[in-house]
Amino acid sequence: MSELLAASTGDLTHPEPGSVAEWTDRYTHAVMDTFGPPQRVLVRGEGAYVWDADGNRYLDLLGGIAVNCLGHAHPTLTAAISAQLGTLGHVSNFFGSPTQIALAEKLLGLAGAPAGSRVFFTNSGTEANEAAFKMARRNNPDGTRTRILALEGSFHGRTMGALALTSKAAYREPFEPLPGAVEFLPFGDTEALRAAFSPEVVRERGEVAAFVLEPIQGEVGVRPQPAGYLALARELTAAGGALLILDEVQTGSGRTGAWFAYQLPELAPEGFLPDVVTLAKGLGGGFPVGAVLAYGDRAAHLLGRGQHGTTFGGNPVAAAAALATIGVIERDDLLANVRGVGAYLAERVTALGHPWSPASAEPACCAASPRRAGRGGRGAARAPRRADRQPRGTRRDPRRAALPAHARPGR
Repeated sequence: MSELLAASTGDLTHPEPGSVAEWTDRYTHAVMDTFGPPQRVLVRGEGAYVWDADGNRYLDLLGGIAVNCLGHAHPTLTAAISAQLGTLGHVSNFFGSPTQIALAEKLLGLAGAPAGSRVFFTNSGTEANEAAFKMARRNNPDGTRTRILALEGSFHGRTMGALALTSKAAYREPFEPLPGAVEFLPFGDTEALRAAFSPEVVRERGEVAAFVLEPIQGEVGVRPQPAGYLALARELTAAGGALLILDEVQTGSGRTGAWFAYQLPELAPEGFLPDVVTLAKGLGGGFPVGAVLAYGDRAAHLLGRGQHGTTFGGNPVAAAAALATIGVIERDDLLANVRGVGAYLAERVTALGHPWSPASAEPACCAASPRRAGRGGRGAARAPRRADRQPRGTRRDPRRAALPAHARPGR
């Protein structure tokens, strides 16, 4: 396959071979040192495995940090991207495209969003949260609704608005002053949440414009909101005219066994709907795409014409990638697979009796205990596929791998 690609591109995209050590040395002289030296230099992936420049194979349990929900080089995803790029790649948002419109409709349907809801497309999670931050600022019709609430332990991104919503001082302090009026509440503390909306605090500090939170935090381990917390947040924000904004960048796109974590019965009651949801990471199965879902007419019209924009957001190729990813998850019933594998992992990890394992089984969406927050690493508990095999109906045929994507039969 690599020989065919190299021939068709005239070696434009295939640098000369090199070892991991050689590539790492070149990296340190060419790439900004924001991540430190790479742990490996990877050259290929297939299914759940990746290979480095020295030919070593690894089982990929990181998944691009909660991104590669179909694994690497999935034939349906690669075929969809290749076909769309060969038809219509980029046109700018002065124009629409069928894939963009179809993806917006699909997301609103999966979310159970009411009439009047709309989608804004981005390229990443932090961009989606930037748009949500601006929506919160716009939710201030009389100038008194200036406060934005977030939670301790939160992570919402690295750009300035998203960073203002992120609690970790080490991330925030080098870039202060950040956009203001963000208050951090203790995680899971219902009394602190009630107090933030109390008449006394409102008189002193002003009305709340928005409450931004992750249904399951990922920066401090894998920490789901306590039972009843989202319902209380919905009650208080609705009563106070504030937006309830859920950051599902890591937990959305089926990674918890539901399309959105707020659809899990252990996290929110049936019929629960937020005002805004942000998505990215697994949405495109590895291709950069993010989205802001605005629920209902009020949220959908907070950002008017000319008040926000993007060059690449919602481009035809990104939208095709997201549609293909969603289609595979539906076709192969991967949400059920997530629930089954998640329950198995929770049971087996608990059975280890390790000091860092949960003392009792967590909900199916979780692989670490909130009691061990900070020790479980970052990221949602799992991706919607088994680590040891391709999803049902998608096993790779070596004869298919030898053909360019547009010439492969099926899918």
